[in-house]
Amino acid sequence: MRSTLTVAALITVYYLVPLTRRATPVTLLQLLGGLVAITVFATWQVRSIVRSPYPAMRAIETLAAAVPLYLLLFAAFYYMLADSQPLSFTQPVGRTDALYFTMTVFSTVGFGDIAPVTPVARVVVTVQMVTNLLVIGVLLRAVLGAVRLGRSRRDADRPDDGPVGRGG
Repeated sequence: MRSTLTVAALITVYYLVPLTRRATPVTLLQLLGGLVAITVFATWQVRSIVRSPYPAMRAIETLAAAVPLYLLLFAAFYYMLADSQPLSFTQPVGRTDALYFTMTVFSTVGFGDIAPVTPVARVVVTVQMVTNLLVIGVLLRAVLGAVRLGRSRRDADRPDDGPVGRGG
């Protein structure tokens, strides 16, 4: 339930926060800052997974926050880029379009209805493609490793009940 509420809150914030027209270099710095912030958040969450009494549940909550946050960061960038440089994409891009485009790039579907045209847009899409692989590979591996460590730590902390407690 908490994961669903987290995703809903993140999407609501995405649609409500004022994303004003900004110069591209500033927007690129904000994107990089956002990626660093997500990395710090994910690292902190991985540590909390290991310490959690329910590491698998904590891992689900982590992924339910980190992945949408990552996707919404790129969607916000695409929206601001399209707002400040309308010819960056093959068609006008609103907030929903930016989120849709981000999802098609993330899922590698790439329908082609929206495509980057300018060098800045193409570079950022390329950065998203590379970081998608990192998010899927590195984050998932770190989270699953943390779950394993958390479970082994939790099992090691349990008192030994002797043969009866172990079912034999």
